[in-house]
Amino acid sequence: MKILNLFFIIGSYQNKQYFYLIKIIFMADLNFKEQLKNIKAFVFDVDGVFSSSKMYLNHNGEMLRSTNIKDGYSIFHARRMNFPIAIISGGSSEATRKRFEYLGVEYIYLSSKNKLIDFEDFLSKANLKAENILYMGDDLPDYPVMKLVGIPTCPADAAVEIKSIAKYISDRKGGEACVRDVVEQVLRAQGKWMNAESFTW
Repeated sequence: MKILNLFFIIGSYQNKQYFYLIKIIFMADLNFKEQLKNIKAFVFDVDGVFSSSKMYLNHNGEMLRSTNIKDGYSIFHARRMNFPIAIISGGSSEATRKRFEYLGVEYIYLSSKNKLIDFEDFLSKANLKAENILYMGDDLPDYPVMKLVGIPTCPADAAVEIKSIAKYISDRKGGEACVRDVVEQVLRAQGKWMNAESFTW
């Protein structure tokens, strides 16, 4: 049900308490949309964000991941719209590196022991400020960086500590297009989602 319809129903019953509660939620949503216009770059964790929290092992003990194709397209399109993107992951898979290089990601930090150090390196190299970054993470190693950025976000199944500091919690779990969710919202807010380049790879 649309919020405007809720306004009408609640107002008709003259329930001022709930009317003002819905109004606050509505205004908070508008404020969030405005904040999206200030985003100049994205930073993402990999495991639990691009992939689900489940891991599969092959006969050599190597981890196998599955990722969502819609996440991939959103990253590709954001790069085409000149958004710097960084991947910061504790994982070390070269398949992960190749995937993101294919999508046009320039800043890839694998085997990250301290994500804050790698994040600060990204800011320096890309000449960016933390306040203009949207970050998505799902677990405790992401916490220090999420405390610094302009818009910290997380998947629906993130750790409770991460959810407690996120400005936005996607309704999608890791590996189920939560990346597409936040990237699309930013690009839509900035008028860069549907354009002549949206229909090609």
